[in-house]
Amino acid sequence: MAKIRLGYVGAGYMAQKVHFPNILNLPCEFAALAEVRPELGKKAQARFRIPKLYRDHGELAADREIDAVAVSGHFAGQGEIAREVLLAGKDVFMEKPMAVSVEQAERILDAEKRSGRRLMVGYMKRYDGGNLKVREIIGNWRKSGEMGGITFARNHGFCGTWDAGIDTPQETTDEKVPGGPVIRPPWMPDKYYGGYIGYLQQYTHNVNLLRWFLDAGEKITVKTVDLDAKRGYSGVVIMEIAGIRCVLESGSVAYHAWDEHTQIYFDKGWIKTGAPPLLHRNTPATVEVCRTDGDTVRSEIFPASGWTWSYKEEMRHFIECVATGAPFRSPASDAMVDVRTFEEIYRKHIEVQGG
Repeated sequence: MAKIRLGYVGAGYMAQKVHFPNILNLPCEFAALAEVRPELGKKAQARFRIPKLYRDHGELAADREIDAVAVSGHFAGQGEIAREVLLAGKDVFMEKPMAVSVEQAERILDAEKRSGRRLMVGYMKRYDGGNLKVREIIGNWRKSGEMGGITFARNHGFCGTWDAGIDTPQETTDEKVPGGPVIRPPWMPDKYYGGYIGYLQQYTHNVNLLRWFLDAGEKITVKTVDLDAKRGYSGVVIMEIAGIRCVLESGSVAYHAWDEHTQIYFDKGWIKTGAPPLLHRNTPATVEVCRTDGDTVRSEIFPASGWTWSYKEEMRHFIECVATGAPFRSPASDAMVDVRTFEEIYRKHIEVQGG
């Protein structure tokens, strides 16, 4: 099978610290880079030995030798870039969030449909070996009925230090970091926009993970929202996901590690996964199981996939799916559910605050 020729848009922190080194160690050809900052583009091209350098994503997308494109950039701008690259006839990988409003998401999905190409969204938690094991166990328990039914689910995310001191090289310049368009839900007052973006950026991962663990698809309803008035970030959201009451606990804390875990409760026990710092390479999520049928038994499970890194595995998945035509584990159509959910969370938040 011929190697996929991959182009990349953007040479910022995540690109250089995470994705470029991973791509260079995967079975594909890192063929081209597009970067609007000329000096940074040249420096990144030289360091990572990328054959072609383009001034912007439009030039890269016009290159007929490029099979697929990955994008990381401004939280609103990257969705617009992805839409245009899809329309140029390339499969696309992009960082989350796919969009910052339902209207933007609909335009991206329309571009995917019109172009016949596909978009994968970087929900890297779906590619974590520990999380894959948790989903497998949940599926087995539900099928066998051995643990009874699911009674409750919760995700706790108070963050902490996310980069784990990652030391991969990064080229920098004094050039201005490119901004992006201001895109917001049309109903949202200006004063809530900053809080909404901060909350969406962080917790879209958490809602997406809960939906995936519960195999919920579009079955999600926001029931109650209690976020702090000042930032609209810390607090509790109660949802019904696939008929199961789920709680999302959000906040921040000064902490040397990463304070996030997800726990799914059954009648006869529970299963819990703990997230590592996001950029801690080759460290999967922890898996803990508690069974209370007769004697209580608690155990830890290490995934058979071993010491793997979710970011590398998601890029491996993208490349393999582009090469084979297999479906993405985190497609754009599924990411739309998260965009709708976060608009609904903030609608309720604004209602509680009095508009």
